[in-house]
Amino acid sequence: MKLVKSLFVLFGCLSAGVKAQNNELPYYNVPTASENYTAGAMASRMIDALGFRYYWATEGLREEDLKYKPNEKSRSIQQTVDHIYGLTLVILNSTLKQANEGASIPEMSFEEKRAATLKKLKEASGVLRRSKDVSKFKILFKNKKGSSELPFWNQINGPISDAIWHAGQIASFRRSSGNPISSKINFMTGTVRE
Repeated sequence: MKLVKSLFVLFGCLSAGVKAQNNELPYYNVPTASENYTAGAMASRMIDALGFRYYWATEGLREEDLKYKPNEKSRSIQQTVDHIYGLTLVILNSTLKQANEGASIPEMSFEEKRAATLKKLKEASGVLRRSKDVSKFKILFKNKKGSSELPFWNQINGPISDAIWHAGQIASFRRSSGNPISSKINFMTGTVRE
């Protein structure tokens, strides 16, 4: 009986630790909206919406979910997570005014990549929220053949919208693999019922 009680206590501590860790990650809820409707605040809010959707699309994914893909021509959830991480780098690099040089994605576990993605989105959102002129955040590309740049407009219809699209794919794919997202999420308010 002592062993069973000890196991319950240990499990409770581990569960509380995991919940605390997840609550330390950004986007458990959508952050409070800016009081002013500036271009920077609007772009920031789009990234916050992406972060919230990504947080919940990827929360509690199992190994079998990460491997799931609806058919052989589709990306798996893990491949989609990798793609969103790459899009996040483009978003963040734009806000830091750094070029995208085609660097390979470092080896990370799913949980590490998820946390890194959420933190990078939060960083980019913060830069944009404080900005009075988003036009200075161009998307820069640099490779052996030269460099190019795209205006911030392309950030909206490119990486930000693409990442939102793929977060929706993850939510759909995980439902198909038998692990739907929590029904306590309210996407309209950006909150979670406890």
